[in-house]
Amino acid sequence: MNDDSHVVIGNGHTTFVGADATSLFRIMTIRSAIDLYVKCGMKANRAYSPSAMSRVATSVTGKTYQRGELAQASKDLGLWIEAMKAAMPVAVAGGPD
Repeated sequence: MNDDSHVVIGNGHTTFVGADATSLFRIMTIRSAIDLYVKCGMKANRAYSPSAMSRVATSVTGKTYQRGELAQASKDLGLWIEAMKAAMPVAVAGGPD
C-alpha cells in the first residue's frame, strides 16, 4: 500500500485519495455489481458481464472463478475489502459545510 493513500470522511462526502484508495473504491463498486447480479440477475451496466466481473475478482484475489461462482467471488472480495479498510488511514474532515 502506498503511504499517500487515505480516505477522508466529511459532512456529506467521502473522498478516496491515492491509488490504493481508488482501487478500494473500484473493488467495492465491482462487489456491489456482483451482488446485484447474483441476487436479481441484473447487470449494473453493459460492461459488467458475469465473465468481466469474474476476471476482475480473479485479478484481485488470484483465484479463478468458474461460471456460477460469482457469490464466492463476492465473499472473497469482501475479505479483501475488509483487509484494505483496516489498513487504510481514515481522516475525518471537521466542521459543518
